[in-house]
Amino acid sequence: MRSIWNGAISFGLVSIPIKLVNATESHSISFRQIHLEDGGRIRYRKFCELEEKEVASAEIGKGYEAADGAIIPITEEDLASLPIPSARTIEIVAFVPADRIDPLQMDAAYYLSATGVPAAKPYTLLREALKRNKKVAIAKFALRGRERLGMLRVVDDVIAMHGLLWPDEVRAPEEAAPETQVTVREAELDLADALMDTLGEVDMESLHDDYRSAVEEMIEAKASGEGVTEAPATPEGGGKVIDLMAALKSSVKAAKEARGEAAAPEREAKASSVTPLKSRTAPKEVGGKKSTSTKAKPAVSGSGTARKTTARKSTASSRTAAADKASTSKASTSRAGTSSKAGTPKASGSKAGASKAAAKKTTSKKSPAKKTASRRRAS
Repeated sequence: MRSIWNGAISFGLVSIPIKLVNATESHSISFRQIHLEDGGRIRYRKFCELEEKEVASAEIGKGYEAADGAIIPITEEDLASLPIPSARTIEIVAFVPADRIDPLQMDAAYYLSATGVPAAKPYTLLREALKRNKKVAIAKFALRGRERLGMLRVVDDVIAMHGLLWPDEVRAPEEAAPETQVTVREAELDLADALMDTLGEVDMESLHDDYRSAVEEMIEAKASGEGVTEAPATPEGGGKVIDLMAALKSSVKAAKEARGEAAAPEREAKASSVTPLKSRTAPKEVGGKKSTSTKAKPAVSGSGTARKTTARKSTASSRTAAADKASTSKASTSRAGTSSKAGTPKASGSKAGASKAAAKKTTSKKSPAKKTASRRRAS
């Protein structure tokens, strides 16, 4: 990597000689301007307005245009003699936590490389101090004719520096915020969470520039005389979202299908519990089941009545048996009363049979008494 700046890091009284190299590179494809009629190159030539002739780059310098239109020449010596300590020094002014830096301020990135063996020890000291304290260094440096703000941090075993915009160079975000107040429902947030979980994480190394690859393939095809493959037509109205809930559900489903995953039961249950929009309310159920249930009720009540009747009959039978047992100790004159008490209009047949059996038993029990009386008379 070729160095673009040589200087030193000022770390208190410690000076670390370093070289500044670009940490990034552009892979974008550049095009040339051509004349459409014959394909000739279009070039911009630099002319002097006073002499009306083209001048070489070595004859071109810098100048500042004053308010009255006059040009004030500025030389490289003038800029180098400015009384600022950051002319050839990256001056560290503070150490702050990394989250104190707004990503909006970040600009180009550079690697700081130690110059020579003597710079290795203080370079390593600063690197390890940044690691140990989990902080970044805020510094000032001059590059390409102006003073800049930078942030030093550790990347693996190298100190990297990000150019930072000055705070007054970052615009306020209020003008970009939505003008109307919008309320987001919990159901919509749940679906958004489901979509985020489905998309998951990504390996940053696997990302690449699809547009650049497509441009390279197109250039190669045209250079070899082959036809250019047309891209599929983009459906119209893709950016217009009518139903946010439906769009979120479709996005979750499409993301899961793209990843080859089955729908998670928890997410499906959560999605099914979402309250639908008013314009898509579910139709009310027809009362067919109610009519079926009303028809079944008489059968249920009838069976209940039959059970009650059976219970009453069994209760009456048990009462009759108890009465029959009690009647065995009474005289035969109580048979009619026992049979009348045991009989009921609803179950007269069974009760009458029970009373007849009881009468027979009573008769059989009283016959020994008659024999005893006849024996006493004989004696």
